[in-house]
Amino acid sequence: MIMHATRNNTVTLAGFGITFLGAVLFSTKAIIVKLAFKDVAVDALTLLTLRMIFSLPFYVGAAWAVNRKADTVPLTRQEWGWVLVLGIFGYYLSSLFDFVGLQYISAGLERLILFLYPTFAVLINAFVFRQPIHRMQKIALALTYLGIGLAYYGELRVDTDNPNFLYGSLLIFLCAITYSIYIAGSGYIIPKVGATRFTAYAMLAATAGIFIHFGFAGKVSALQQGAGLWLYGLMLAIFATVIPSFLISLGMKKIGSNNVAIISSIGPVSTILQAHFILGEGIFMEQVVGTVLVVIGVLLIGWKREGAVK
Repeated sequence: MIMHATRNNTVTLAGFGITFLGAVLFSTKAIIVKLAFKDVAVDALTLLTLRMIFSLPFYVGAAWAVNRKADTVPLTRQEWGWVLVLGIFGYYLSSLFDFVGLQYISAGLERLILFLYPTFAVLINAFVFRQPIHRMQKIALALTYLGIGLAYYGELRVDTDNPNFLYGSLLIFLCAITYSIYIAGSGYIIPKVGATRFTAYAMLAATAGIFIHFGFAGKVSALQQGAGLWLYGLMLAIFATVIPSFLISLGMKKIGSNNVAIISSIGPVSTILQAHFILGEGIFMEQVVGTVLVVIGVLLIGWKREGAVK
C-alpha cells in the first residue's frame, strides 16, 4: 500500500512566527551553557543533570497522557529495546558530549558542527538501512563538509591559544554522530510506537542514564552553589528544551515539516549572532562563508521532491 505524506505548503504568518521562535530558542542552549560555565563555575555533568531535573515533569506528563488513551497498545520487547537504546544515544550521550565540548570551543562553532547531524543520518541510512545516496545528496554532503572545513580553519586561525580546541571539537562531532543515530533510528521506530510516546519514553530513558551517571560520578555538593546555578538549569530546561520542542511540533502541524526544516536553518546564524553580542565571540569571514555552505547543504539533504514521497 502506498502512503502519501500529509502536506502543508502554505506558510502562514502564525506558523512562520511559531517555528522561527522555536528555532531561535533551541539555538540559545549553547549560549546559556557558556554563560553558566562562566558565571557559576559548574561542571558539565551537574549542569546537564539540572536541565533534566527541571525537564522531567514534562516528559512524565507526556508519557502519562499517552498511556491514558484507551487505544494505546503496549510496546513489545523489541520496541522497548529500540526506545531505550535510542534515548541513551540521542539525549544522554549526545548531550553529555555537547556540554563537555562546549567548555573548549566557541558556541558558534559548536552549533555549526552539530548542524552536520542530518548528513551523518544520511550516511547511517546508506550503510545500515541500505538506502541509496542520490546525486543531490552527494552534492549536499560535499557542501556541508566544505563549509565546516572552512569555518574550522577560521577558528583555528583565531583561537590559537586553546590547547583543548581539538578535543572539544571531537566531542561535538561525537555529539552530532550520536544524535544522528537517534534521528535515523527514530525514523524506523516512530511509525510503530507513535511520535509522542517515543519522544517521552526516549527522554525518560536518557534522564535515567544522566541521573545514574550523576549518582556515580557527580557531586551533590555541586548542586548547592546557590540560586544562580539552579536558574541556569531552569532556563536550559524551559527556554532551550521544553518550549521550543512544543513550538516546533506546533509549527509542523501548521506549515509542514519541509517548511519547518527551511525556517529552522536560522539556528546556526542565530547562535553565531547571540554568541557575538552576548558572549563577545568574534565573527570572521571564514565562519560566515562556512555557515552559508553548511545551511545550503543541510537544506538540500532535507529537501523532499514531490515525486519522491510515498
